[in-house]
Amino acid sequence: MQTWNDSAPIYQQLADRLAVQLLDGSPPEGEALPSVRALASQYVINPLTVSRALQALVDQQLIESRRGMGMYVMAGARQQLLRAERHRFLEQEWPALRAKLKRLGLSAKDLNWESPQ
Repeated sequence: MQTWNDSAPIYQQLADRLAVQLLDGSPPEGEALPSVRALASQYVINPLTVSRALQALVDQQLIESRRGMGMYVMAGARQQLLRAERHRFLEQEWPALRAKLKRLGLSAKDLNWESPQ
């Protein structure tokens, strides 16, 4: 079961979760998203809330509505999300992370680890 918090409206939290899935390539560009009813059932929320979340993604030009066919991931959506997420990370998260690393006396060399093979 999905959990929601009070930090943002549920539709926005769902839109953010769906955007993360799009960033991960699910579903791939050009492919259909699950139906409003399927998403409402999966996330245990009102279909109107799902429709509002999907409209937010349409407004961001990440998905498009094809009349009578459903919602589809637009070409370039993943790249657009990747650019936006990188920008957000560098502007919002990185400065705080860099400051914490400095406080802890950690350098890039300390952070070097072997990637799993």
